[in-house]
Amino acid sequence: MKVIPAAAREKTSARFVAIYALAYAALWLALLTPAIITLALRVRQLVPGNAAEPISRVLMAGAIVALVSNPIFGALSDSTRSRFGRRRPWLVGGVLCGCASLAVIGLAPTVDRVLFGWCAAQLSFNAVLAAMVAIIPDRIPPAQRGTVVGILGVCMPVGQITGTFLVQQLAINMTLALVVPGIIGVVGVLGLAFVLRREPIAVALLGQPAAVELPGDRAAPTGPRGHRDFSWTWLSRVFFTTGSCFLQAYQPFFLLDALHFSAADVPRLIFRSTLVQAAMVVIWSLISGRLSDRTGLRKPFVMAGSTIQGLGLWLIACSHSYGMLLFGVGLVGMGHGVYEGVDLALVTDVLPDRARHAAKDLGLLNIANTLPQVIAPLAAPAILQASRGDYTLLFAVAGAVAIVGSLFLLPLKNVR
Repeated sequence: MKVIPAAAREKTSARFVAIYALAYAALWLALLTPAIITLALRVRQLVPGNAAEPISRVLMAGAIVALVSNPIFGALSDSTRSRFGRRRPWLVGGVLCGCASLAVIGLAPTVDRVLFGWCAAQLSFNAVLAAMVAIIPDRIPPAQRGTVVGILGVCMPVGQITGTFLVQQLAINMTLALVVPGIIGVVGVLGLAFVLRREPIAVALLGQPAAVELPGDRAAPTGPRGHRDFSWTWLSRVFFTTGSCFLQAYQPFFLLDALHFSAADVPRLIFRSTLVQAAMVVIWSLISGRLSDRTGLRKPFVMAGSTIQGLGLWLIACSHSYGMLLFGVGLVGMGHGVYEGVDLALVTDVLPDRARHAAKDLGLLNIANTLPQVIAPLAAPAILQASRGDYTLLFAVAGAVAIVGSLFLLPLKNVR
């Protein structure tokens, strides 16, 4: 029988979706701002001469913590039985500890203390992320999921741009540059926790009926087929995200070594390309999510997004000017928006048991977001060595990886 949690049978209000989106954007602002800029600046303060090696060590340690912690916190959230519900304790506790961890980084006297603080921040914010993403199958009915996921797809680039802007204003005080995004994260997540309705105490785990069949529910996979569909979706996201990671990590070096810009020009050029990519993500995430709900289709949008991103990366590989690079980045942003606007809705449609283990399975999905952050830095040096430093091969491989990721969705049986 097709089932969804009883709480997700009712149409979700625009007010709740708005608060949910703001909290999601605030969380990404708190988590991504250090990863993109303030951690590197803080480490450079502590080790002025050679910051490349210690910042790599800090980021790698944080990525490993994120890789392990998200599914664990997802499982803990699913099994939580408290008078505050399953998700709220992890939302509140995680975001407060995450903000405190950013303060530790800001006041750290050594790189080792920074590493500790960043690992604690990743641990805490991933507890929030695991609970927050599980709200989609908990509270959002199938007919609204594409639209809501499309809105959520806007939140990450909004968080990136806002965080970059804040750091420019607060750069004279690195502790504030770290803590202020954390405080914004606290405000956003606490606002969501305040309006989130308390669930019955894990009624599905107690063996009581917690779900019913809905005509609009396109898929509720169970058994081996459900796990198989989820596995294909997970693998597809690993490949898609790996392609993205190559661009995020190596675009500065492409500008320096392939297009021969000066180091002083790179921050301005990166900020401009980030704006172009973010704008495309916002536009196409909203469009694809809405169209997915109207047509009842998920697979074609997600496959198209991954393919378009791959084509954008191939265009970057062939770039001989900044204008051509910018066009490729825009195409990558378009693909990313189409993909992110629908993929999470597709994932919730193929969860093996979304009534009881939604957060755990979505935590496993987050490994597909984190694992590429380890894969790309390990693979890129080998590719560059094989090509004798030619970044054309690096981005050609990145594009191929993204396109191959789209093919892993072809075997899905339980979702259109």
